[in-house]
Amino acid sequence: MVKTVIFDMDGVLVDTEPVHYDVSLLQFKDLDIEVPDEMYHTFTGNSNKMIYQKIKDRFQLAHEVEDLIVAKNKLFLEAFDNKEDLHLMPSVKDLIIDLYENGVQLIVASSSEMAIINKVFDRFGLNPYFTHKVSGEDFPESKPNPAIFLKAASYSKAPINECIVIEDSTNGITAAKAAGIFCIAYKGKTAVGQDQSKADMIVTDFSDLSFEKIKNINS
Repeated sequence: MVKTVIFDMDGVLVDTEPVHYDVSLLQFKDLDIEVPDEMYHTFTGNSNKMIYQKIKDRFQLAHEVEDLIVAKNKLFLEAFDNKEDLHLMPSVKDLIIDLYENGVQLIVASSSEMAIINKVFDRFGLNPYFTHKVSGEDFPESKPNPAIFLKAASYSKAPINECIVIEDSTNGITAAKAAGIFCIAYKGKTAVGQDQSKADMIVTDFSDLSFEKIKNINS
């Protein structure tokens, strides 16, 4: 029986991917580089540390990775605060409440920095429902490395075979499966260019999920 659900954040809980994209383009322009869309799509699910190391290597930038991350996060937080039409993914709040009210433990495992996770959770009132937040900034390698999901599962009150992950990115799905966790892929509008074929199950709307529908997964 499923007792813990581990959510990714960007592109699963909230539609922040367009904000990340817009501020990344601004930063790339300032750096006088042009990152191809094919390369940008491979970043989804990666930590900023990994993303900016790739960018630094590809474009032979003199900047320190940490400085690039600080600059990106400053742009993101400003854009996040000023973007009024930023919303949770459709029906995801209903799913969260349904799971919570049925005693399912909820954990978020995001490649974003903890400052950004906290911003999102504060804005959308998610803190009461989740027992733990795990940030990719705390790991030397990000998704598709399974470390973040293994850490999240270690906080579960139940064994790992009673956990499931909800992800949208190729890197995240690969990480969840490498961790040995059942993975549901959310095929939302921001999952463009993401290969979800390794997921155990794919949904296009969170209204297709509920406690009753997922409780016996892995049983």
